[in-house]
Parts: sequence; C-alpha cells; structure tokens
Amino acid sequence: MLRPLRLVVVGAVAAALVGGCMGLGERERELTFRPMHGAASWFVGMPDGVREVALPVGDGDAAPKMNAWWWPARDPNAPAILYLHGARWNLTGQLRRLEQLHKFGFSVFAIDYRGFGKSDGDLPSEEMVYADALAAWHWLDKVQPDASRRFIYGHSLGGAVAIDLAARLSANGIEAGGLIVESTFTTLADIAAAMSFDWLPTKLLLSQKFDSLDKIARVRMPVLIAHGTSDRMVPARFSSALYEAAREPKKLLLVDGAGHNNAMIVADQDYLDSCAELFRLPTVSSGTSKVLSGSRSRPAS
Repeated sequence: MLRPLRLVVVGAVAAALVGGCMGLGERERELTFRPMHGAASWFVGMPDGVREVALPVGDGDAAPKMNAWWWPARDPNAPAILYLHGARWNLTGQLRRLEQLHKFGFSVFAIDYRGFGKSDGDLPSEEMVYADALAAWHWLDKVQPDASRRFIYGHSLGGAVAIDLAARLSANGIEAGGLIVESTFTTLADIAAAMSFDWLPTKLLLSQKFDSLDKIARVRMPVLIAHGTSDRMVPARFSSALYEAAREPKKLLLVDGAGHNNAMIVADQDYLDSCAELFRLPTVSSGTSKVLSGSRSRPAS
C-alpha cells in the first residue's frame, strides 16, 4: 500500500495541474484500488469446502454480480464472518487470512468487490465498495440468522469498508456480533500524507475519503482492532487513533514484530483469545488447539 498511496497524492497533483479535475477522479480510483482480475501468482486453487457464489448487487436480471467464496465451518452453528479485503489482491491472494479465520472456527464469506477478480465491473469507487459490502451482509444474514453470531472483518483498505458497514448497520439499528479490523488507517488522506509529503493538501485533492476516524465513533458493536508494530505500509499509530475514537466494548491488539499482512498469523492464539473474550464466544478443544464454539454466546456478566 505504501507506493500506491504515494502515487495517489503525486498523481493527484499532476492531474490537477496538467489534466484538470475530469481525469483526476478516475486516476485516483485506479491508484487507490489497483483492482486485479487475474489470479495471484501463488494461488494453487480454492481450499476444499469452498463454494463460489455469484452475488447480485441490486435487483433485476441485469444487476451486476460479485464473485464471492462461502467456506462454512464444520460446525453448522458456527459464527459467520464477512471478509472484506484491501487493495490490489483479489480473493486468490487472501488465502492465508481466510484459512486462519476458518481455523479459528468461523464460517467465512469473502467477496471480491466489483472490478476485482471474476466480479463484474472495471473500476471500483468508494461508494461502490460500500454498496458491495452491504449486499454481502444481506446474503450472510440469510445463512446465519442469529445477528449476535455475524461478524465483519476488514484488512487494510478493507478495514475502512468494514468500518463503514458497521457504522451503517449501527445507524439503522441492525445488530451484529462485532467488528474486526486489521492493519487499517484513520482516513485515506491521513495515510497518503504520512506516506508522501505532509505539506500537500491531501484532504482537498482526494475524492475518495474513507474517513474511518469519524465513522468508528458511530459503531455500536464490540470492536477488535489489530495491527503489527512493524507494519511499514500503514503505521500502527493509525489503529491506536481508531481505538481511542471507538466506543466500548473494544480491544486493541498490537502484535510485536508483525508486518502489514501477517498480524493474524504471528499472534494467532492472542487473536483467537481476543475474539473469544471480546465477542463472548466460547471455545472448545480441537486437537492441540482451541476453536470458537458453535454453542450460544455466554450471557453478559
């Protein structure tokens, strides 16, 4: 994310000076999302048990469709989580985190926003990915009808999408079990300024806002914020700022030595324990490790 965000700001300045505002918005979206259609070079196929879903966004036969993966847990009563990825890599580049969430005991529903992977569309926008996440949430509530056992997860740019979804649900009185965001930022302008030149008027130049700092204060569900302390793409201080702005109950998990993409892997047990404690999800033994249980949540103490 580091180099693309620098390019966003520098490209915005160049476009504003040379090409005017008409081309600026499209170029900014290209550099922000960098949507990838083909498979990641390391992708060797979907894990056993994953089912592809063609998910329409909107009504009617002509509605565009997203490609999604549904990976149910062995336990039919398992908590379910909506997985929202970040920039560039589509679902084929997300396997490590998808596998880890599944190992934790979640049923996982992961989407490619329009413009990514096999999904319809060419170039995403901020409002488009928000609409895609909401459509995916509506799908998930049909397969896991217990709102207290439906969760939202977002990584990097997907963390901003996840926070927006959680804030929208909260504003409409729609319950959810909780929100998990990892390696994310306060606003796109903040991270662009941090990774380029702090004297540039990034808030004025960028049309894609992703203002998570404002929205997270409106989230009315438990919030787990995770970040690697050695993240060179998005500094962990942004997650600390989000944590300060979030309502209780909340937890900040800073993972020593972890980078932008591996906090969940490096601190797998701490991650699982944080989910179990914050979201009041019991765990059961599974071989030499523990997983989240499909039994009902413990009553609040």
